[in-house]
Amino acid sequence: MSSSVTAVSEPEILDAKQSSRPRRTWRFRLVKGRRWPTVVAVVVGGLALAVIAGTATAGWLVQRAIPQTKGTISLPGIADDVEVLRDARGVPTVVADTSHDLFFAQGFVHAQDRFWEMDVRRHITSGRLSEMFGDAQVETDTFVRTLGWRQVAEAELGLLDTDTLDALNAYADGVNAYLADRSPTEVSLEYTLLAVTARSYEIEPWTPADSVAWLKAMAWDLRSNLEEETDRALLASTVGSRVTQLYPPYPFDRHQPIVTGGSLDDGQFGPEPVPESEGAAPALAPALPDLFSRARYGADLLDRWLGAYGPGVGSNSFAVTGGRSASGGALLANDPHLAPSLPGIWYQMNLHCRIVDAACPYTVGGFTFSGLPGVVIGHNDAIAWAFTNNGSDVADLAYEALNGDRYVRDGDLIPLETRSETIGVAGGDPVEITVRSTEWGPLISDVSDRQKAVVESSFSPADLPGEANEVGLALQWTALTPGRTADAILALNQATNFDEFRSAAVPFEVPSQNLLYADVDGHIGYQMPGKIPVRGSGDGTMPVAGWSSTSAWRRYVPFSQLPWVFDPPEQYIVAANQAVVDERYPYLLTRDWGYGYRSQRLVDLIESSEPLTPQSAADLMTDTQNGFAPILVADLMEVDEALLDSETLQARELLPGWDFRQDADSAGAAFYNAVWRHLLAGVFHDELTGDLRPDGGDRWFEAMQLILNDRQAIWWDDVRTTDYLELRGEVMAAAMADATAELTDKLGDDPQAWRWGDVHELELVHATFGSSGIAPLEALFNRGPYATAGGEGIVNATGWYPPDGYGVDWAPSMRMVVDLTDLDRSRWVQLTGQSGHVFDPHYTDQVEAWANGDTYPWPFSDAAARDGATETLVLTSE
Repeated sequence: MSSSVTAVSEPEILDAKQSSRPRRTWRFRLVKGRRWPTVVAVVVGGLALAVIAGTATAGWLVQRAIPQTKGTISLPGIADDVEVLRDARGVPTVVADTSHDLFFAQGFVHAQDRFWEMDVRRHITSGRLSEMFGDAQVETDTFVRTLGWRQVAEAELGLLDTDTLDALNAYADGVNAYLADRSPTEVSLEYTLLAVTARSYEIEPWTPADSVAWLKAMAWDLRSNLEEETDRALLASTVGSRVTQLYPPYPFDRHQPIVTGGSLDDGQFGPEPVPESEGAAPALAPALPDLFSRARYGADLLDRWLGAYGPGVGSNSFAVTGGRSASGGALLANDPHLAPSLPGIWYQMNLHCRIVDAACPYTVGGFTFSGLPGVVIGHNDAIAWAFTNNGSDVADLAYEALNGDRYVRDGDLIPLETRSETIGVAGGDPVEITVRSTEWGPLISDVSDRQKAVVESSFSPADLPGEANEVGLALQWTALTPGRTADAILALNQATNFDEFRSAAVPFEVPSQNLLYADVDGHIGYQMPGKIPVRGSGDGTMPVAGWSSTSAWRRYVPFSQLPWVFDPPEQYIVAANQAVVDERYPYLLTRDWGYGYRSQRLVDLIESSEPLTPQSAADLMTDTQNGFAPILVADLMEVDEALLDSETLQARELLPGWDFRQDADSAGAAFYNAVWRHLLAGVFHDELTGDLRPDGGDRWFEAMQLILNDRQAIWWDDVRTTDYLELRGEVMAAAMADATAELTDKLGDDPQAWRWGDVHELELVHATFGSSGIAPLEALFNRGPYATAGGEGIVNATGWYPPDGYGVDWAPSMRMVVDLTDLDRSRWVQLTGQSGHVFDPHYTDQVEAWANGDTYPWPFSDAAARDGATETLVLTSE
């Protein structure tokens, strides 16, 4: 039986800027342009205007949701007093006697500042957005239910250590203690607005599964090469064998990997030279472009809320030993790159046990997720750790040959696994769906009736094996198997040396990350964790024929054979989404690494720098050098002047004196990036459309370099002009002319006055109501724009999507530098601020520092936290 979706209206389309791109808004947004009923729009807009105007009623609505941050609150459920010391930016240090009270208080504090965010997050991960926001989200919920995140999270609870379960339960108790006896409007202003359209909505108690399920959303955002896999197939159907030119090999000769050596010896990886080995050759099925479009469409539904994997979704991290630091001790730095949102993804916090012992083994601080106990990235009193995405290929797509409620496997017909789900809809009738799965995984091509009709009208059943008469696309992904990542987070929080750090990494199965390490004894290290599949055939770059088990995953790479390094002779480690190891490593990790422009720039800076301090290390993360610009600028300057008008010639004169830095006040950067945008369009947009258009990341640096070196490349010709053959110089001249015209229109006719930051702007959009289409509401919640430095493939990674313009699509979500010699000399900043409450002073009080490349002191010791506290709240037992 095929999947059924009844009473589903088509999803409302995002505005043109959103819908035209495959990108990447890390957090969810209500659909812009949603047709709010007139009465609803008037009421909601009126409420927003009243709040902005500061009327007495509106002031009451706002203030009742602002949490108490000083004084005393009596609560059931804690054994002893807990102190919550907040500094000038609202960053809390929680001090407790037991682990239970510590995580109870963490849940309470998260709920104080961020419960609306937490509540929406759990509705995303359980496929229940429609209960809050109506029928426009039914297809998104259908996709999440098809993936089954909530079921996986609930299954994981049975695998976790007792201490982790205790922490999750204590955390949930703390959240619920805050919610107790509070109406929704006392929890957050957003609930006042939600009540206009979802009048029957009630806040449910928090549960441990709500916490664990958010890890699935994180894994989705960092899900390796799923987009590349579908895009390759779509591109192959468009440009044939030339698709390989758009996915150049990793430049190992120019950009070094994280681990520069290593070999397997008696089943163990060691950081020594790797012997030569051969990888398995791909075994691919024929391309079915409409089916890939269906899969991409289903992913895009969720990406509008969580953000999709893309070239800017990565991170920088590096660690140095005392030989490269001014203090003589280790330093560690990190800045995860994610799509901007408001509030930001992170919540800063220190968690301190008054006496560190078996009953309370935590003295830890760093960046947390609201909704999850513990610290995700940060340090304790012995070690520090950082995360970057390593891009390992842990997700594969498979065609499935279907016949009714069965599918073909090795010539046999096997029953599909099915389950029924009911989606509640605010203001509408419930929707019944049927989820179908094979041995590979859920059939994600079932997510949309519209896309299903497209495929059925264009695919011939004669192409299928055996008795099959329908084709589907199944997803196999490591995150859909229950795991123990939640155990890993708390184990990292307690680790005191590299061996314990590596042991903590063992259960960190999904998402596979680069884990960077430094400790108070001056050591640094690296460990790659994760469940990395070993395939029977194929290399994960294209979907395979699921009707043959030859392509199935055989096993996972043992943890003992995954790459690691400790105290390398270079005295530094850089992990910035480049290749983990070179091609001699005997297991295939992925063919879709980042191309190493950021990582190699950091390597070069570290090797050429004076010994690093926390401040100079922070400065490295704001470097704006464009590593591809010297190559392209040299070619642009060779374009014949006869092809350029006087205005374009004047603009081109910005390039010879440009230092290749993309600072916000740079005129050269403004012109260069405008040329880059129009050059990508001129070379590729005639053949690549929609989501397949170049996103401008470092893969396109490599692809364009190959094309620039081939003056006769077919890419230079515009296939739409059948009676004319465009040449390389003409296309490059046209790109410069178009860039000049665009910037003249936007910034005036004096090229010297152009500024990169005047077009490369960051807008902070509230995660739900910020794109409501109601102007007063957007004015109430949104902030910006902010002039921004950096760009794609640059250490200061403020990504932008060339087909849409220059606005920042993702950025460093935080920056931290940990000084392991004196932890109180560490520094940090996040993109927005601690609070999710729109009129709280900490809503966006860190943005300016972030935009200027500044960081704040990070008081960590008990003495420093108390000295820096501006407010103290005591939670006491009833």
